[in-house]
Amino acid sequence: MIVKIRQEAEPETTEGIKLLLEERKIPYRLHQLYQKNAFTIMPGADDAVIDIINNMSGVDELIRTDLEYPLASRLYKSENTAFCVGNNIIGGDAINIVAGPCSIESEEQIFGIAEFLKNSGVNFIRGGAYKPRTSPYRFQGLGLEGLKMIRAAADQFGLAVVTEVLDSSLIEETYPYADILQVGSRNMQNFHFLKQLGKLDKPVLLKRGMSAPVEEWLMAAEYILTEGNEKVILCERGIRSFDNLVRNTMDIAAIPLVKSLSHLPVWADPSHGTGRRDLVEPVSMAAVAAGADGLIIEIHPYPDHALSDGAQSLRLEQFKDLLLQLKNIAGAVNRPIDTQVSKQNKNLKLCVE
Repeated sequence: MIVKIRQEAEPETTEGIKLLLEERKIPYRLHQLYQKNAFTIMPGADDAVIDIINNMSGVDELIRTDLEYPLASRLYKSENTAFCVGNNIIGGDAINIVAGPCSIESEEQIFGIAEFLKNSGVNFIRGGAYKPRTSPYRFQGLGLEGLKMIRAAADQFGLAVVTEVLDSSLIEETYPYADILQVGSRNMQNFHFLKQLGKLDKPVLLKRGMSAPVEEWLMAAEYILTEGNEKVILCERGIRSFDNLVRNTMDIAAIPLVKSLSHLPVWADPSHGTGRRDLVEPVSMAAVAAGADGLIIEIHPYPDHALSDGAQSLRLEQFKDLLLQLKNIAGAVNRPIDTQVSKQNKNLKLCVE
């Protein structure tokens, strides 16, 4: 059950509910999300307790639900969640485009890509400094030096940085260099890690686990929300199947499904979702048509020589062609691509300091 408190309610309302629940030994969690206090109350509250709470003057809404992800659900918040990263709106009408290499390899590489993205109108750069590789003998990333490189390149060309935090021990190191902290597929159910990220004030990009049902994905997001971080982005990146012609099976249907269940923005990663350069463009367009709020696309000036994931990375000229195609698809569903929207216009309402 969820109990939402009116924004203008006196503190006595919140304290009164806490006292009542503690007296009756009913487990609860108190959250501060989206400018409101809210309680999630575990099973055990009888009708008399529920009636007392419901009749308190400061209670805005009482929602009965057996969902395991109430805060991430549209029962808690019916309107889409949108928030700012710098001057960029996440979860708004415009579809965000994030691009960059799988791995940061050198200053020349990342600065060149950053300049290319700036000239292409893209506002977000991605790149891995710590790489969770299946084989211990493959390139593991440049670590802290890579983080410094991508931050410097992003600052020079006015971009926001999306990079993966590999585990709890690297949160403190990664935090200063990232604008959006990415949780990789393998960490989707690392719940202690998610709770730590939930205590931070930076957005978290939560990739779907490679074998995770949609409900488990949403429950993973709930771990972040329960700790107070309301800036969560869900990312569909494909799931494992029996097909060996693609790296993963991109679950396009999950995009509209999750958007019907949750208010959180949903991005798509067609690069990891397919593992094939020739499939990135059509799957990107399908994701936009299905309602994705953003795309994460791997690009590289020389994919055949990339130190990781070259087979799924677009060449720079291919990425430019894709942007043109995406504008057509986005227009068909009455949405602009982020590159089409001026920062001045985007800044008018949501992103005013």
